[in-house]
Amino acid sequence: MPIDGRAAILAEPGKDAEIVDIVIDEPGAGEVRVKLHSSGVCHTDLTVKNLNGNGMAFPIVLGHEGAGYIDAVGEGVTHLAVGDPVVIAYRAPCGICPACSRGDLRRCYVALRPKQRITRKSDGALCSQVLRCGTFSTHTVVHSKAAIKMPSEMPLEKACLIACGVITGVGAALNTSPVFAGARVAVIGCGGVGLSAIQGAKIAHAKQIIAVDVNPVKLEWAREFGATHTVNARETDPVQAVRELTEDGYDGGVEFAFEATGIPMCTEQAVKMLAYGGTATTIGFPASTDAVNLNLGDMATGVYWNKAALRVCHCGDTLPSVDFPLLADLYLKGELLLDQMVTKEIGLEDVEAAFHEMETGNVIRSVIRF
Repeated sequence: MPIDGRAAILAEPGKDAEIVDIVIDEPGAGEVRVKLHSSGVCHTDLTVKNLNGNGMAFPIVLGHEGAGYIDAVGEGVTHLAVGDPVVIAYRAPCGICPACSRGDLRRCYVALRPKQRITRKSDGALCSQVLRCGTFSTHTVVHSKAAIKMPSEMPLEKACLIACGVITGVGAALNTSPVFAGARVAVIGCGGVGLSAIQGAKIAHAKQIIAVDVNPVKLEWAREFGATHTVNARETDPVQAVRELTEDGYDGGVEFAFEATGIPMCTEQAVKMLAYGGTATTIGFPASTDAVNLNLGDMATGVYWNKAALRVCHCGDTLPSVDFPLLADLYLKGELLLDQMVTKEIGLEDVEAAFHEMETGNVIRSVIRF
């Protein structure tokens, strides 16, 4: 039967998030209803707000880094049961797109999605859910393959971070552009995703991990998460600094450079930091008008002569059913730092303040506790 709940929604373009009463329907076939325990406040939700919904129909339930317990299961769901602890994935492979058809589930074109089953109680308006999740709510309905079971000993206020920021950064270094043991790595931007990319490079046994940022606090964080060197891009040319730190008699440079800012200039810098045959990976969320200029002919840093490659990372090219349990296991073994990523725990009513602090303060992640 339908149940009542509360959610942080965007009611219309240009307005702050507001807390409203909602009604959550029973899950349909192949779906599950989740009672949320925790949800990370990710920059993507702020981007959806700033882009006036980013194409979604209002009202919109915010949130996509969620963890909780199965509250109800729909017809045909046999791999999950009421009470199971889960992390919600926003990319569950569809199984039928061209990528899935050739067996490349990590490059699925179209993620599985539930039907819209959340309404605003005051007027019955059907709510959209950010990235098919909608985790800034007491309950949500998702496709059953997007609910990934967690070990019973995994704390859900940490597990929720796996859903987006952590898997995006770690996955960039393990899946999108797999770092090999002994590689040299640069990470530009040391927020939650960049710090996770640093962790991914460390897990892959990179020998040198250079963190680049303009904020000294974030550079200190980077060292805590595994960076061997730091570069303050406000004080020096980051490309020159990285190439000097990696000087090996062959012009220096890194085998892998990860850009986690969404700033076009940083993508250009990532390419220029590469050693011969290196790979730059852009992770940050760009605006629709963003563009980069890449030099082709420079003998040391040009794309052609340096045989540089450029890749794009979407959510760490994750296969959630495989990767989420792996990251939980790494956390439980002490090899993946999640406790240190939670800057503060907040209530649902604090979402707007968390957005503001994300833009102005030194915050890795605020986590909503329900």
